[in-house]
Amino acid sequence: MRSSLTPNFLAEVFMSFSAQIVTPSRTPSVREQVSPEEWQARVDLAALYRLVALFNWDDLIFTHVTAKVPGTEHFLINPYGMTFDEITASSLVKIDLQGNKVMASDYDINPAGFTIHSCIHAARADAMCVLHTHSINGAAVAAQRDGLLPISQFAYIVLGQLSYHGYEGFALNPEEQPRLVRDLGENNYMILRNHGLLTVGASMADAFQAMHRLEAACMVQVRAQSGGAELLEIPQEILDGARRESKADRAAKAALAWPALLRRLDRRNPGYDA
Repeated sequence: MRSSLTPNFLAEVFMSFSAQIVTPSRTPSVREQVSPEEWQARVDLAALYRLVALFNWDDLIFTHVTAKVPGTEHFLINPYGMTFDEITASSLVKIDLQGNKVMASDYDINPAGFTIHSCIHAARADAMCVLHTHSINGAAVAAQRDGLLPISQFAYIVLGQLSYHGYEGFALNPEEQPRLVRDLGENNYMILRNHGLLTVGASMADAFQAMHRLEAACMVQVRAQSGGAELLEIPQEILDGARRESKADRAAKAALAWPALLRRLDRRNPGYDA
């Protein structure tokens, strides 16, 4: 693990922005420099970033989504300094599991993004995509001692594969990585206490759909609690069947919804495939 992954490294990133900012629309295309499989991953990941912005889950430039480059141990992450609604396939930064760039880029990466995502990609062969947000609803539920409550169908879907990870401050310490991996286990949903949400998917579509469900479950909970009425929980015998949706079923549903999401994106914010 790179020894420079410290708060000083983060400060150096901030200090160097003035010399590194590149206009997103002028980022040269890298399509001819990568394999067709990598290019498709880049297009899908750029679309996912823009969907995160479209659904108002972004936090300026400070969260992150990553995707493995098929057939390699490299992964793609956002160029630190771009908002999610302007990221393109060519502007994504390709790095290795040690945080080193393996393809030229004028941008640095978010050190916290590297800390959280690299260990999950390394530990989980099925983690094609890792999606992390600081949404208001997610952060609100992450601040509640009882976490996600079984009060909605969204929660019913999520609870059978939900993990929790305790807050350890800004994710800049490599020593936190084994605990992140341990707490996630084989699950695909995680609430980072006092922090935010995280989902893992076998594709960008899969990770997005998982986050949509987790975010919706948190939104329902916050709104239901704000109404002040007694909450009706799903009976335990029903919750016991929450794991019945297989990975194959989840992936099939995500694949069905993904083209429609891309059509919506094409109407509202095209250009991610540049």
